[in-house]
Amino acid sequence: MRVKTYSALVFLICMFAVFSSTAQQQSKKEYKKEIERWDAERLESVKSPTGWVNLAGLFWLKNGKNNFGSASTNELVFSNSGFPSILGTFELQDEKVKWITASGNEVWYKKNKVDEMEVFNIDSITSPTLSYSTYRWNIIKREDKIGVRFRDLNNPALAALTHINRFDVDPKWKINAYLEPSSFSTVAITNVLGQTYQQASPGKIVFEVDGKTYKLDAVEEGPELLQVIFGDETNGIESYPSGRFLYVTRPGADGKVVIDFNKAFNPPCAFSPFATCPLPPKQNILPIRIEAGEKNVHH
Repeated sequence: MRVKTYSALVFLICMFAVFSSTAQQQSKKEYKKEIERWDAERLESVKSPTGWVNLAGLFWLKNGKNNFGSASTNELVFSNSGFPSILGTFELQDEKVKWITASGNEVWYKKNKVDEMEVFNIDSITSPTLSYSTYRWNIIKREDKIGVRFRDLNNPALAALTHINRFDVDPKWKINAYLEPSSFSTVAITNVLGQTYQQASPGKIVFEVDGKTYKLDAVEEGPELLQVIFGDETNGIESYPSGRFLYVTRPGADGKVVIDFNKAFNPPCAFSPFATCPLPPKQNILPIRIEAGEKNVHH
């Protein structure tokens, strides 16, 4: 009887091990599919009309009139073949920007033809997007600088970018972590323009890799998400030189979060020289290799 009982116990243990292994393999397959879907949505996003790949120019405005067109005599020059010598004029005055269309051109806001229109006001939440042919533009503000973000929906870079290279998906890099509240309410962030500003921060994301504890300052990213801007030892080798971003779902009352480095993604500057990306603060540059998420973009 004892032999039979022992044999049955061994059989059950073996079956449990088989089922457990099968479940883990299935879980890894499902997770890999989740990341593949994330990759596809990410590529679609950066190539969308409001994505980063179609950026064709970034023009900073000076006070007063800023003529815009292909002629070298303009204050703002976009020299693509077939572009009007003067498309129109941006007038910057008292942190307000007005657009005036030059005679003979048709510029649109949605379905309305625009001859003259205020396109930026310091009190506005967003700037309207104007269009001419395949081109789109709106006004952005970066600290004391006001400029024109210019897009070409037929930008050759769109066809050139067919995928974003990434590290192999490894569940090891999906890590249970927690948010450690900070006594400071902001973090100093510097962008590629050399401007430094304070961004609201709820605290640090604390996690372990190979038994060692690391911390990353998080910044606010809407009601449901936190953003982490980080660097690591893969930067400039496999991944983008100035670091990467990732989002973390805001924790509940217990402070627990999941930081998934398999969803680490490139900043806009990896896709275009006409972006104004924030850089990782020095405390967010990790002394280890994060072999997960997006690699550098080559297109």
